[in-house]
Amino acid sequence: MELHFVLVEPVVPENVGAAARALKTMGFSSLRLVNSDFHRHERASWLAHGSGDILANAVSYPNLEAALEGMDLVIGTSAKPRHNRRLNLTPADVKKVIENKGAAVNRVALVFGREDQGLSNQEIAACDLVTSIPLAAAYPSLNLAQAVMLYAWELSSLKTVAADSADPQAGDLYQYRALRERVSALLNRLDKVPESKLYDWALERLGLLGEKDIHFLHTLCQSLERSLPAD
Repeated sequence: MELHFVLVEPVVPENVGAAARALKTMGFSSLRLVNSDFHRHERASWLAHGSGDILANAVSYPNLEAALEGMDLVIGTSAKPRHNRRLNLTPADVKKVIENKGAAVNRVALVFGREDQGLSNQEIAACDLVTSIPLAAAYPSLNLAQAVMLYAWELSSLKTVAADSADPQAGDLYQYRALRERVSALLNRLDKVPESKLYDWALERLGLLGEKDIHFLHTLCQSLERSLPAD
C-alpha cells in the first residue's frame, strides 16, 4: 500500500519543510502539493533537516483533482465541522479503516488544507472520509506540520501490515474505488437518489467497509445489475 500526504495550497514554506521532516522520521516518502511550489523554497529547507530528499521528490499539481488521480481511498482532514459529513474519524479510526481495507486499496491519500482556511466544502466533497484531531481546547489549534506529524506517527505501523496483507494478484474488480463507482451507478439506476441525502450517506458509509465487506458488496451489486433492465 502507498500512503500519500497531500498539502493543499500551504501558506507557509516552513510548514512544508517541517511536514517533510515529519514524514521522513515516520518512514513515509510521498509528499504532494496543490497549487504551490513551496517545496522548492529556501525557507522550506530550513526546517527539513535530514529530509531534503522528501522535498526534492515532492510533486506539485495544479489542483486537487489532479493530485488525487489514481487514488483508491481519499481521506480529508478538517479542524472545524463546517462540512456536511456525518462521520468524523479520529486518527486512530483512520488507521483502523485503512488497515481493514487490506488488498482492497493500494493507494491512499491523506489531504491537509490551508493553515488559515483548511479545506473548502468542495474539496471535502472529493474525499471519501473526513478526519479531525480531538483537542482539549479549540484554540490554539495545531498547525499544518504538527497535524502531519500526528497522522504520520499514528499511521506509521500500517506500512508493514499493509505490505504483508497486500495481494499483488488482486484485480480492480474487487477494489474499493470500483465498488464506490458501482454503487453510485446503481443508486442512479434504482431510484434517482443523487439529489437526496441518502445518496451521500450511502457513499460515505462505504468508506468504513473492510475488505471482506467490499468483496461481498461487489457480489451483491453484480446480482442487482443482472436483475435490472438494461438502460
